[in-house]
Amino acid sequence: MNKKILLIEDNADVRENTAEILELAHYKVFTAPDGKEGVELARQEQPDLIICDIMMPGLDGYGVLHLLGKDPAMAAIPFIFLTAKAERSDMRKGMDMGADDYITKPFDKTELLNAVESRIKKAEVLKKEYEKDFDGLSTFISDVAGSNALKKFLEGKKINHYKKKETIYLEGNFPNGLYYINHGKVKIFKTHEYGKELITDLLKEGDFFAYTSLLEEKPYNESAETLEDSEIIFIPKDEFHNMIFGNVSVTRSFLKILTKGVVDKQDRLVDLAYSSVRKRTAEALLLLQEKYQNKDEGQFSMAIARDDLANIVGTATESLIRTLSDFKEENLIEIKSGKINIINENKLRSLKG
Repeated sequence: MNKKILLIEDNADVRENTAEILELAHYKVFTAPDGKEGVELARQEQPDLIICDIMMPGLDGYGVLHLLGKDPAMAAIPFIFLTAKAERSDMRKGMDMGADDYITKPFDKTELLNAVESRIKKAEVLKKEYEKDFDGLSTFISDVAGSNALKKFLEGKKINHYKKKETIYLEGNFPNGLYYINHGKVKIFKTHEYGKELITDLLKEGDFFAYTSLLEEKPYNESAETLEDSEIIFIPKDEFHNMIFGNVSVTRSFLKILTKGVVDKQDRLVDLAYSSVRKRTAEALLLLQEKYQNKDEGQFSMAIARDDLANIVGTATESLIRTLSDFKEENLIEIKSGKINIINENKLRSLKG
C-alpha cells in the first residue's frame, strides 16, 4: 500500500510541482492550500507524513504543527517544514516545537525524496514494540540512529572494572549518568528498613541501567551490585540527554519502553504478593535462564548465591533451599558444585503458569 503524504502549501505552482514529484515516486498525495484546510485533511486522512509551508495567510505552519501536536492521534506523524526562509532562528523554532525536518526552497527532487524516505522509515522504526526497558534500549538506539550508533555512542568511554558483589551505586544517591554493561552481570535491588533485600531486576552484557532516576532527576530508588566480576561503562547525563531528547518522536518511543518496564515490575510485585514460593522459585529460575543462557548452550546452568536467589524469589534463604531440594527430588533441576542446572524446563514452566 502506497504511503500517504499531506502537502500544505499556499503557492499553487510549488504545491503542484511538489505533489507531482511525490506522486512519481509512488506516494499517494493529498494537498491543501492553507493551514486550516490542512489540519482538517490531516485528521480525515491520517497521512504517514506531512509536508507544510511555514509562511501562509491565516493559520501558518507553526499553528498547524501546534494543533496537530495536541491531538494524540496526530502527534506521532512525521512533520517536515517547507519554507523559503533559511534563517537559523526559524529552523530552531520549528525543531523546538517538534518538527522532524526542514527543507528550504528552492529544493531539488533528490533532496525532497531523501528527506521523505528517511522520515517515513524512521517513523516505522519508532512504531515497533521493543522488549522491556533494559533489553530493548540498545536495539532501539540502533534502529533509530543506525546499526553503528551504539558503538559510536560508547566509543572512547572508560571501562570501569568491578569485583563480584561490588556496589555500583546505592539507593538514595543522586545520579550523574547512566551505566552500560560491557561484560558481566548486575542485580538491581531494594533494601527494606531492616536490611532485607528484594531483587527487582537482573542485567547482563549489553544492558543499560540507572536511567529512570536520571530522567526523573531524583535520587536512586534502588541499588545496583555486581553478581560477578564485571566491566561497566559510565555515560555522563548530558550525553544521554542529547541522544534521547534530540528528537520528539525518539523521546516518545523511549518513554514507551520505560512504561513497559514499569508495568513488568508491577506484575512481578503482584506475583510476590499472591504466588506460592514454589511458583516464584520456578519463575526465578526461568528468569535466570532467559537473562543469561547463551544461544549455543544446551541445558541452562548457573552459579548464584542462595541469598541472591532468595531475594529474587522474595522469600527467606531457608525456604528457598527447601524448595530447591524439592525441585531436585522431582528431577526438575540438578545442583552440582554450587551450580543449578535446569533439566526439566517444561515442568518448571507448568509450575510458573
